[in-house]
Amino acid sequence: MSQLIDPGRQRTHSWQDPTPIHARIHEADGLTVLREWVEGRTPPPPVAGTLGFAVARVESGRVTVTLTAAEFHCVRTGIVHGGIAATLCDTACGFAVHSLLPAGAYAVSADLNLRYLRPVLVTSGTLTCTGTVKHVNQVNARSALAQAELTGPDGALLAHATSTVLIRGIDPIHPTIESGPR
Repeated sequence: MSQLIDPGRQRTHSWQDPTPIHARIHEADGLTVLREWVEGRTPPPPVAGTLGFAVARVESGRVTVTLTAAEFHCVRTGIVHGGIAATLCDTACGFAVHSLLPAGAYAVSADLNLRYLRPVLVTSGTLTCTGTVKHVNQVNARSALAQAELTGPDGALLAHATSTVLIRGIDPIHPTIESGPR
């Protein structure tokens, strides 16, 4: 039987303890927390290193995430796995909502509706995904609607998503327990 794994293709990465991010959410508003990450003052979430994405731009209600397509993102056909595009869209939507939140609150996805428009190839280069908040529920401020557009280096639209993002508070004494009703 032939060896199926090429020993020349390896990928390792490390990450920093995300606890400072969790603590910072209690102290600073979402826009500040995201900007501190972009500026390198707080560590990125571990998933960013795992997949290789970064936040490139942060504004109130709008966040841009980038990722350079690589071989380790691909399925057997040389197409980037659709879950990578979904993760970028989900991240951009969630971070866009998070950029509007006060200290002690966080955003979590309730759903993600995604349309793939063009295949993303390993040769696609740097992908850009911009998430924008379209509506915040003004009745109870417990959810928001965000959209994301994933584009290639040439500006071609590769995927489009909408997401309902839930807004939750954090109990500072028990950070894993949500405060308030579900």
